[in-house]
Amino acid sequence: MELLFLGTGAGVPAKLRNVSSIALKLLEERGAVWLFDCGEATQHQILHTSLKPRRIEKIFISHLHGDHIYGLPGLLGSRSFQGGESGLTVYGPKGIKQFIDVSLSISQTHLKYPLDIVEVEGDGVIFEDESFKVTAGELQHGLTSFGYRIEEKDKPGELQVHSLKERGVEPGPVYKKLKAGERVTLEDGSVIDGREFIGPSIPGRIVTILGDTRFCQKAIELASSADVLVHEATFNKDQEEMAHEYFHSTSTQAAEAAGEAGVNVLFLTHISSRFSKESWPELENEAREVFPESYIAKDFLEYTIPLKK
Repeated sequence: MELLFLGTGAGVPAKLRNVSSIALKLLEERGAVWLFDCGEATQHQILHTSLKPRRIEKIFISHLHGDHIYGLPGLLGSRSFQGGESGLTVYGPKGIKQFIDVSLSISQTHLKYPLDIVEVEGDGVIFEDESFKVTAGELQHGLTSFGYRIEEKDKPGELQVHSLKERGVEPGPVYKKLKAGERVTLEDGSVIDGREFIGPSIPGRIVTILGDTRFCQKAIELASSADVLVHEATFNKDQEEMAHEYFHSTSTQAAEAAGEAGVNVLFLTHISSRFSKESWPELENEAREVFPESYIAKDFLEYTIPLKK
């Protein structure tokens, strides 16, 4: 499970930061990529990475401001042109369906894959299967903006191969049955229970990716005990009044949210172009004064989310 930041800027594209888009790479977990927001030129950013658009299985849109959605019609079309045939689901606030339908209709873009659009209209679970659960929560912004909590479900523990060998059970097809927790009759007639040879379950990881927001309680709830929190930091610590006026957060407010939520790592994103490259370390240090494990995200930064022990 890896995070790949494709765009970390706010409002408009800049030379060193494109507008918002983050890929959650789940290649080992489900052979897929989930995309969070799709600002202008996201597909151009993808060209500089190893990502394949056909691997994108889900796209989660936080809100309908242009710097978060203007790249979506182009990416959807290119995915089809490049041979993507598997279905794709887009989640987002009410209005995302109209935006996509009108864009594709007027441009006469015909997709060769099934496209499902789910409009999120409140807090709650929006997706769940045997391996992942995604919960949406409404934040505080100038228009409806969601944060998403992605929870990986616990995985079964490892098969205790050493113990089996001590018992005289050699590797073979029987191991698969034991791994599944089945009871198996051995050649000598004895019966062993696979559940007795499976180690402790492996806790699932939690990633919280927020849309634009003021500092708010909902952000803290969504990020509770997360392994990683991605929080906007459009303003610096001296611009708290301005941040509130424009429905955004400061670097220190993002750090406060991370601390209150008890997360492991915080990434600051949605960085305004008013901050030059030379001032980025200052923003990072502001956050670190409040929450030491704070890092300012840059375009193309990759972070591998470690397994829990």
